[in-house]
Amino acid sequence: VLPLDFFVDSAVSRMAPQEGMTLPPAGGEVMDACGNIFASRSPGIVVTPIERFSFYRLARQSYAVVQTLERRPYANYILTKGVVGPDGKDLKP
Repeated sequence: VLPLDFFVDSAVSRMAPQEGMTLPPAGGEVMDACGNIFASRSPGIVVTPIERFSFYRLARQSYAVVQTLERRPYANYILTKGVVGPDGKDLKP
């Protein structure tokens, strides 16, 4: 597992509903579950919401896409990979 990048403003971005739309309950469940995972595995990482169509544009620039069996809406995240330091831990500023 690769670490997240602590040298950028937001190493984790998530899809958010477009303006005028509301988040379905299942989407909130996904965001809560993923937020808890990021908080426990990478304390201090900020998860930034990005409007749906802006998220799609940003995702097109991604190096790799990982598809899982998650079927709930808004389980879409963009992760910025960090570096493992010489001590074997996540490299942090």
